[in-house]
Amino acid sequence: MPNMSPKKVAIPEQEPQIRNKNFEEVSLGYTEEMAIEEAQRCLNCKHKPCISGCPVNVKIPEFITLVAQGKFEEAYEKIKETNSLPAVCGRVCPQETQCEQKCVRAIKGEPVAIGRLERFTADWYLKNIQKTAEKTERNGKRVAVVGSGPAGLTCAGDLAKLGYDVTIFEAFHTAGGVLVYGIPEFRLPKKLVQQEINALKDLGVEIRTNMVIGKVLTVDEIFAEGYSAIFIGSGAGLPVFMSIPGENLNGVYSANEFLTRINLMKAYKEDAATPIMHGRSVAVVGGGNVAMDAARSAKRLGAENVYIIYRRSEAEMPARLEEVHHAKEEGIIFKLLTNPTRIIGDEKGWVTGMECVEMELGEPDASGRRRPVAKAGSEHIVDIDTAIIAIGTSPNPLIRSTTPDLETNKWGCIMASEETGLTSKEGVYAGGDAVTGAATVILAMGAGKKAAKAIDEYIRSKK
Repeated sequence: MPNMSPKKVAIPEQEPQIRNKNFEEVSLGYTEEMAIEEAQRCLNCKHKPCISGCPVNVKIPEFITLVAQGKFEEAYEKIKETNSLPAVCGRVCPQETQCEQKCVRAIKGEPVAIGRLERFTADWYLKNIQKTAEKTERNGKRVAVVGSGPAGLTCAGDLAKLGYDVTIFEAFHTAGGVLVYGIPEFRLPKKLVQQEINALKDLGVEIRTNMVIGKVLTVDEIFAEGYSAIFIGSGAGLPVFMSIPGENLNGVYSANEFLTRINLMKAYKEDAATPIMHGRSVAVVGGGNVAMDAARSAKRLGAENVYIIYRRSEAEMPARLEEVHHAKEEGIIFKLLTNPTRIIGDEKGWVTGMECVEMELGEPDASGRRRPVAKAGSEHIVDIDTAIIAIGTSPNPLIRSTTPDLETNKWGCIMASEETGLTSKEGVYAGGDAVTGAATVILAMGAGKKAAKAIDEYIRSKK
C-alpha cells in the first residue's frame, strides 16, 4: 500500500544557531528507513509527469520504486542511466520548480521528495559500493571540453561512454567549476564533487587544469592539436556590478570573488593563504541563490548583522524557497523593496554604509515581474562595513574575443542551438551558462547531454 501521508518525511538538519557558525552540511540526509517511507508516497503514475519536469529525464518513478523496495544500488544505477551527477543534483537542483512541481501528490499535499531521495540514493551508493567504471573501447577520435562545471562534466562523461578520448580544459587549479567555487560547503560538500570527478577519470577522461582557453590556447589551436570537436561549457564567471558610486571602495566584493575565496580557497580557515575580510555588518545585494549563499557564508564568518538588500518583494525572489527559509532561520535580515543608490566610504577608502531607497512595485517588465519604482523621499543609510554584489554574472569574454567566427549575443553569451548546442563555428558546440547566462546546474547538465549526442552524430557523419 502507498504511504498516503500528505507531507514529506522531514529531513534531519543542524540546528540554525549551530550551523550558522560552521561550514558543515546543513541537511543531514535520510536514513534508510526514512527513504523507504518517503519512497512509498510515490503513486507510480501511469503517465509519469515528474519525468517531463527533469531536464535530464531521470526515470524518477522507477528509481523511487527501487528505493521503496530497499534496492538502493539498483536505484542508483537507474538514476545514472541519464544523470551523471546524482549526489550533486539531489542537493542543488530546484526540484520544487521542476520534477516535484509536476508530481501528482502535490495536488492535495506536498510532492514526493524526489530530490531528497536522489540525494539519499547517491550518498548510500558512494558510501557502500566500491566500483570502478569500466572504460568503453576507444574509437580513436578526440573531443575537447572547455570547462569542468556541470555542463562540461556531463558532456565529457557521455562522450567517454561512447568511446571518445575526452580532454577537459579547466581554467582553475581544481576541477568542478561552479560546483567547487560557487556553491558553499554547507550546501554541497566538495568531497562529493571530487568523487564524481574521479568517476569520470575512471572512464578515461583527462583533465588539464590551469588552462585558460583564449589565453593559454585558442579554440583554433585546440583543433590544431587533433581534436575532432570542441564543447564549450565555460560558464558565466564575469561579475556584473550596479554601476553606482562607491563600488570601488575597500570592502566591496562581487559574490563571485567572495564565494570563490571561501569555497575554493577555504578563506574561512585561520591559516588561509588568501584570507577574506570578516565583516561585522554585511549587505548582500540580490535575491537569487548566489545572494543567499553569500549572506549565509558571511554569517558563518562571524558577522553580527547580514542584510539581503533586494529591490522587489519576496514573491519575486528567484532564490529557492529552501534557501530563503534556511537563511531566515540562520538570522539573515531581509530588507525587501529596497535598492542601493551608493556605497559610502571613509577618508581611507573603506566602506562605512550603503545609501538605499525604498521601492514599490509597478507594472510588469519584460521578465513578467512587476517593475520596482523608487519612492520619493525614502532615502536612508544602512550601516555596514562590507558590501557583496550578487546581481548576476556573464560569460568571460576571453573565448569570444579570440574566436572571431563564434557568434555571441549582446550579453556576451555564445549563440548555440537549443536542441544540439551547435554554434556558428563548425565542430564547436556550447551549453550551460556560457550560452544561457547564469542558470541552474541541472539545465547546464541537460545542455551537456544534448551536445554530447550531437557531437557523436557530427563526428560519425564525417567518416
